[in-house]
Amino acid sequence: MIPFAEYGERVQEHLERTYQVKVVTRDIPYPLIGDLDGEKIHIDPGASKEQRLFLLAHLFGHTVQWNVNPGAVAIGGLFQPPVEGGLLAKIMEYEQEAASLALTLFHQIGITSVDQWLSDYSACDLAYLRHYYQTGEKSSFQAFWRDNTVCLESKPIPAFTPRKLAFRGDGLVI
Repeated sequence: MIPFAEYGERVQEHLERTYQVKVVTRDIPYPLIGDLDGEKIHIDPGASKEQRLFLLAHLFGHTVQWNVNPGAVAIGGLFQPPVEGGLLAKIMEYEQEAASLALTLFHQIGITSVDQWLSDYSACDLAYLRHYYQTGEKSSFQAFWRDNTVCLESKPIPAFTPRKLAFRGDGLVI
């Protein structure tokens, strides 16, 4: 069994101490349970311990992207379905990269027993988003879950300075 609460605490401490990325627990407008602004990661208090761990790591990946790649904020923005193939491919690449950065984050603090869980969760997230952006249909997230997906490959975390940009959820309708 994965100690989600313990790992979540370790990840949060590492984010704040090593990367100066603050974590804020606050009500997030439905349907989101997490958000970011380039400087802080916001998590809804109603998120499960499992969701919180995933969001801390995954939204950190997006925080890195936003601070390193000026075009990443636009890719992480609002798109009305259906999304055309070229843009959809860019969104999927963006999400995959965030997952790879999340894996590296876990490894930095010695969390190496959740690689498959993170891979499965990230694959579910990708499948959900792909379906939504192709159809506009908001299905159950769990309907896209598959066990034993292809394992993520870690990606080095580049040096960056967190800076406030915008909330990802501004206007988001997923």
